[in-house]
Amino acid sequence: MTEVLVIGSGPAGLAAACAARALGRRVVLLDASDYVGGQYWRHLPPERPARREAVLHHGWSRFQAMSQALERDPLCEIVTSAHVWAIDAGRVHVMVGEADGAGREARTYAAAAVVFATGAFDRALPIPGWDLPGVFTAGGAQALAKGERVAVGQRVVVAGSGPFLLPVASSLVQAGSTVVGVYEASHLAHLARQWTARPWQLLATPAKLLELAHYASVHVKNRIPYATGRAVTAIHGGQRVESVTISAIDETWRPIPGGDVVVAADAVCLGHGFTPRVELPIAAGCRLDARRFVQVDEHQRTSVAAFYAAGEITGIGGVDLSLSEGTIAGHMAAGGHLEDRALRDARARRDALRSFAERLERAHRIGENWTDWLSDETIVCRCEEVSVGRLRSVAETSRSSGLRSLKLQSRAGLGACQGRMCGRSVETILAAAAPGGHLIDESTTDRRPIATPIRLAELAFGNDKSVEK
Repeated sequence: MTEVLVIGSGPAGLAAACAARALGRRVVLLDASDYVGGQYWRHLPPERPARREAVLHHGWSRFQAMSQALERDPLCEIVTSAHVWAIDAGRVHVMVGEADGAGREARTYAAAAVVFATGAFDRALPIPGWDLPGVFTAGGAQALAKGERVAVGQRVVVAGSGPFLLPVASSLVQAGSTVVGVYEASHLAHLARQWTARPWQLLATPAKLLELAHYASVHVKNRIPYATGRAVTAIHGGQRVESVTISAIDETWRPIPGGDVVVAADAVCLGHGFTPRVELPIAAGCRLDARRFVQVDEHQRTSVAAFYAAGEITGIGGVDLSLSEGTIAGHMAAGGHLEDRALRDARARRDALRSFAERLERAHRIGENWTDWLSDETIVCRCEEVSVGRLRSVAETSRSSGLRSLKLQSRAGLGACQGRMCGRSVETILAAAAPGGHLIDESTTDRRPIATPIRLAELAFGNDKSVEK
């Protein structure tokens, strides 16, 4: 039996694995990517390394120290291209190999303790024209820029809400794009209120302030326009993106009449926050909090014994918070003592960084009236090509106000991505159109018993091939 199994090798996962190894536990570290680092430290493959990788990443030396220590450690097994597709009765089922290839190896791990560090992915609100070629999530564009040195376009608009827009714009510039504007939906007055409240808390997170200052300097150096209270409300083009409509919006994100400007662009990057990857914790029976992040206690323990969670699945807070939470989770999963100095230090850092993360969440919340920029023809579920009008019609005419029933009737969220891209937007639109303005059940689009795509043949014959680890 594996002593500590860590799922995800981003900052939280690497920190958890290092903490568990520091206490002498045998560790297995799983990641679906081809190499470790997660989205934050996404980089060119080792066989063709960049000459200036450290320039493109914050904390690159720390990543190298952790990853190289684990790679050299005989008691830490790193398994990449490892796709965890299910958890049942404490057993973790994995397919190892290329996600789109045949002949993958089936494995089943049984572990004394499991640390979830699966991270989060971009949330992009639906917009008329967002299904045109040339529209990317902000994280997808950054992944191409950092992991492949590919620019998504020549003239790029970056829009949405949150500080993540700044490093995305920086990565695009370094990849060779011209960023014609960064449009933050939150209003300047609202941002100022949140950032200036309890200013002494900011002094506890100097690294975050320095990071923001760095990205601000990149914007100034490259003369990137930055506007608040603005949103991309329509994307135009024939075969691909040709221009976008930038609208002035109020604090609820409702477009203000007469506040539209059309900007020429050949690519758009959208980022309206993040959605945590909680399929596996849900499958393990872990409770979610009211914000639909994994609920943990002060020691990163979930509601299920022997399961821990760290990083963005417990709340969006950035790399430093993820590292602190990962250290705590790995320490506790390995049976560390509550009074150990390493644990106390990590908890102090985490508590300071959580207050910073909560400040960001308040500053960049999604406005409730973003649906006002949608037309009935706007596609919401891109996999099944379900429009806003179809969703509203089903919700208004159906005898059921349950999410599952309405999804089955409309087909929204039932395609290849299983609602990862559209799920929460589908919920919002259906609830608004349903009688009483809400859904009657507590179901969500986050529950996926099969967490990642798997072939029927693999599912049928997996038990014959599985290897107990």
